[in-house]
Amino acid sequence: MKVLLHTCCGPCVIYPLEILRKEGFEVEGYFYNPNIYPQEEFLKRKDVFLGFAESEKLKIHIPEYEQDEYYSAVTDNRKPERCLSCWDLRLLKTAEFAKANNFSVFTTALLVSPYQDIEAINNIGQRISKHLGVEFLFRDFRAGFREAHNRARALGMYCQKYCGCKCSLEERMVKK
Repeated sequence: MKVLLHTCCGPCVIYPLEILRKEGFEVEGYFYNPNIYPQEEFLKRKDVFLGFAESEKLKIHIPEYEQDEYYSAVTDNRKPERCLSCWDLRLLKTAEFAKANNFSVFTTALLVSPYQDIEAINNIGQRISKHLGVEFLFRDFRAGFREAHNRARALGMYCQKYCGCKCSLEERMVKK
């Protein structure tokens, strides 16, 4: 069965890819992240993902970087509202691509991060699934987060320090 795996970065795809392949899925990656700011950060994350995908023989799909889509969808910069809108946008685009390209299932590597609200992500995925008729595969991948990031560092992969959006970067800088 084909599954489209939304990916946010190279390090976060390591564990979900491993698990999904062990479960017998034919996995393809979908790198859709218009939230990432600035564009240089987007390109850095994309390049790391491309290198990892090549090493893992992972077929990938990368739509154009359209930050305007993010800013149109995310109109409230406060947490959790901006996060919910961002996840909704990225999962909707993933599901639309999955449906248009005959994938049975879609999921996201966001489910590996202990910093994300995976219950909210699941709710969004299930709602989109019902709306579009493409199954959302929910897995709690968080158990593999540390191991995957240790592996990423061992491989010399860039590991970012914020989720990607401008607000999260600014929040990180304030904390410093």
